[in-house]
Amino acid sequence: MSEKMLKPDEVVMNKIYLIRNQKVMIDRDLAELYGVTTGNLNKAVQRNLKRFPSDFMFKLNKEELDNLIFQFGTSSWGGVRKLPNAFTEQGVAMLSGVLNSDRAIAVNIQIIRVFTKMRSMLSTHKDLLIKMQELEAKVGNHSKSIAQIFELLKRLVHEKSKPKAEIGFKQKTKG
Repeated sequence: MSEKMLKPDEVVMNKIYLIRNQKVMIDRDLAELYGVTTGNLNKAVQRNLKRFPSDFMFKLNKEELDNLIFQFGTSSWGGVRKLPNAFTEQGVAMLSGVLNSDRAIAVNIQIIRVFTKMRSMLSTHKDLLIKMQELEAKVGNHSKSIAQIFELLKRLVHEKSKPKAEIGFKQKTKG
């Protein structure tokens, strides 16, 4: 499967949720990415249940499902009959062994890369925040303006990145 047929990384990243203090992907989102039905994905998992211990996959409880649905407003989740499965990064990696198609392999590689990229981004922000706190401690309360600079930098680190405006000359079109 060509990389052009994969979803953009941002789409995959938006399907990763924090549940029980773990980054997970829900069975229906994975099924959509793999191009299979949720039922078929879960059947493959059931046939290979030994590969999915509780730290690789767990079933959401009713409250977690309600919170997830709440995040999406009145949902496209429809009438869910069974509580969904949530797969950790290791569970997603294990899915490549039970869903053996070219698409599943390509999607799995992409998902693992996205998880890795997210971990790297979080680590970078954490390191930067620690360095800023160390520097702030060294400077102390010598200057109110320095404290304001540190406060502004902290907000920038925690703020979601916004699309950057294009720079350069743009020629007006006649029309």
